[in-house]
Amino acid sequence: MRARNRPASRERRRRVLRQAKGYWGKKKNVFRFAHNQLKKGLVYAYIHRRKKKREFRRLWIIRINAAARALGLSYSELIHRLKTAGVNINRKMLADLAVTQPAAFEAVVRSVHAA
Repeated sequence: MRARNRPASRERRRRVLRQAKGYWGKKKNVFRFAHNQLKKGLVYAYIHRRKKKREFRRLWIIRINAAARALGLSYSELIHRLKTAGVNINRKMLADLAVTQPAAFEAVVRSVHAA
């Protein structure tokens, strides 16, 4: 009779099934399906951690553009003028200002609009 390392393999299966908790159908309680779905889920998680950064940048740009256009300036013009004026403020902060403190955002836009 060959040794099959039962404690380790059982623990490995138990760990996979524990991680697959909440999946639909056989994917939560049949090891073969759970293992495949878990691998797929980890791939999606890896991809979407990177995708999330792109999506937030797009959101910030949309918010800045909307707020800037309300003040008579397009997004690209605003960013160009910020760079030429030497104002180092990132898109995340600009978008936050545009949403939470419109007066401060307007002050920034007016300062570079004149310059």
